[in-house]
Amino acid sequence: MATMKDVARLAGVSTSTVSHVINKDRFVSEAITAKVEAAIKELNYVPNRAARTLVTRRTDTVALVVSENNQKLFAEPFYAGIVLGVGVALSERGFQFVLATGRSGIEHERLGGYLAGQHVDGVLLLSLHRDDPLPQMLDEAGVPYVYGGRPLGVPEEQVSYVDIDNIGGGRQATQRLIETGHRRIATIAGPQDMVAGVERLQGYREALLAAGMEYDETLVSYGDFTYDSGVAAMRELLDRAPDVDAVFAASDLMGLAALRVLRASGRRVPEDVAVVGYDDSTVAEHAEPPMTSVNQPTELMGREMARLLVDRITGETTEPVRLVLETHLMVRESG
Repeated sequence: MATMKDVARLAGVSTSTVSHVINKDRFVSEAITAKVEAAIKELNYVPNRAARTLVTRRTDTVALVVSENNQKLFAEPFYAGIVLGVGVALSERGFQFVLATGRSGIEHERLGGYLAGQHVDGVLLLSLHRDDPLPQMLDEAGVPYVYGGRPLGVPEEQVSYVDIDNIGGGRQATQRLIETGHRRIATIAGPQDMVAGVERLQGYREALLAAGMEYDETLVSYGDFTYDSGVAAMRELLDRAPDVDAVFAASDLMGLAALRVLRASGRRVPEDVAVVGYDDSTVAEHAEPPMTSVNQPTELMGREMARLLVDRITGETTEPVRLVLETHLMVRESG
């Protein structure tokens, strides 16, 4: 295996210059940098990560923490886009990431200890529920982090986050149902201890009120974004309001569940009941019938989360940054 000395000898420079080029911790002219990079490529030199950590005091590793169980992580399309975006953005900046999941107190205690133990340079927090203890643990340990989704119960000016315009998305979905002539519009809302669940319900309510329609609690049922919760919520809605003529589901999996429960009850979609989902995932595209859904740019969200965190780790930014990404409606056959 080639060493740093081999690279320095081939490039005709000192080993310290090679180190500065690799670690980008001191200015090196473009001409010298080009020679070093050419020598690295020719020799197929791979820097020793442990030695680099001693020099830079960084691991060049971040953690992506998803506060859900593994079953939910791999079942919901939302997370795949986030992971893809995070991976691409970190790779471009020379970082790698570890993925951690879990919601129980024991899991969080163990995870908090690991994250605070200088194993990673920063943390991406995704799918947090209200009163999650991880942010406080990271604050106490001085570990930088970025939220995926605006956190509930935290002053916005104190934190960095990347979020989706969930209120706008919920409003778009409901407006679509109103504009297509529906008047008994129900919603399968997400969990109310998560910002996405709260704000998509808020968008639904705002669209109804803007159209002069009453917000009726009997037309609201709750799930946790999963398919099984959507089945239970749709059955509950039909029991309470059998005359419902449209449903806005706050995730595509809950929307798919609504389609199947409606079909099992003898109702046609969209002739009897229209359905709009949220995610614009392959689940919506391949549903029967194909489901109208709110598109949210999950891959872009992952990329931006990673970018903000690396900028914070490398000192390029020191103040909190807040980004909100736009949504749009993909109209298909279900509503």
